[in-house]
Amino acid sequence: MNMRFDAVYYEPDALNYELGQELRGKYAGLPWVRIDNHNRIPELTAADNRDFPKLKSHLIVGVRKTHRYVPNHKVSDWLVPYTSSGCRAMCLYCYLVCNYNKCAYLRLFVNREQMLDRLLKKAAAAPVPQTFEIGSNSDLLLENTVTDNLPYTIERFAREGRGKLTFPAKFDMVNPLLKLDHRGKTIFRMSVNPQDIISRVELGTSPLPARIRALNDMAEAGYPVGLLIAPVILQGDWKRLYGELIGLLAGELSEKVTQNGFIEIILMTYSFIQNAINTEAFPNAIQLLDRETMTGRGRGKYCYRKDIRAEAEAFFREKLSRQLKTMPIWYIS
Repeated sequence: MNMRFDAVYYEPDALNYELGQELRGKYAGLPWVRIDNHNRIPELTAADNRDFPKLKSHLIVGVRKTHRYVPNHKVSDWLVPYTSSGCRAMCLYCYLVCNYNKCAYLRLFVNREQMLDRLLKKAAAAPVPQTFEIGSNSDLLLENTVTDNLPYTIERFAREGRGKLTFPAKFDMVNPLLKLDHRGKTIFRMSVNPQDIISRVELGTSPLPARIRALNDMAEAGYPVGLLIAPVILQGDWKRLYGELIGLLAGELSEKVTQNGFIEIILMTYSFIQNAINTEAFPNAIQLLDRETMTGRGRGKYCYRKDIRAEAEAFFREKLSRQLKTMPIWYIS
């Protein structure tokens, strides 16, 4: 994928790093706009909701200053702030929009050596091997098409790291990773949804067949792998859509995936911020907020009612136990 940007907003200190200089050369033909802080760009935060797609065409280059690790109890032990935040895709449910409002554009952080040094130090000091989620704030496969950060990260952690890294993706650009010396220390997880939902909701991401091929390829290359069915959107004939998805996965996933992989399932959470932006930026898009099936969850957020969630969990457990029974379900949330 060749991502096109219309402007680069940059912190001057970013040019003191090797990657910052590489990006300066790579995008020399674009306007470079100096900013004080990648977290606060007044002209972008003040943009109208309808300008959301236009903001996604900007690239932000800065230095990550916050390195707070958040405990996690799902696939990883820690959520780690890493080399990017935000994304060029425009998934209508994106939780980063909850956190950053309209500022969910792609931000690249050029101090990767510093970030990985810190991660390696924490991994070495842990009493038992830990797993670090490095892709919770961005899609690292998409970022990698700009930075080539994943080969650096995967191979250096393979040589020096204790424990494992993990990241999910909705893209299929895995070829640069297939021949790396990963030593089984990076867990790759592919996020999937029915193609109808991908086409209507996960705007700008890879189609389902390409995602399945990428997951098979990563398993063939020896990576530990997982299947992330997320976010599950319970609208209309969702049972038919997800039933067909599970049947397709059962037929198309390789034996290495089905015999060694695991499954995560996450039901959609939505927010009033996303609803406001989507209403103005994508007026013809599917309406994800369903007040009949959803209820309040925290400040300004909505999730499916307990009875609806219970019905969905029973559905997935039954279907998966019959068609992908060799893949354990690690959690449903």
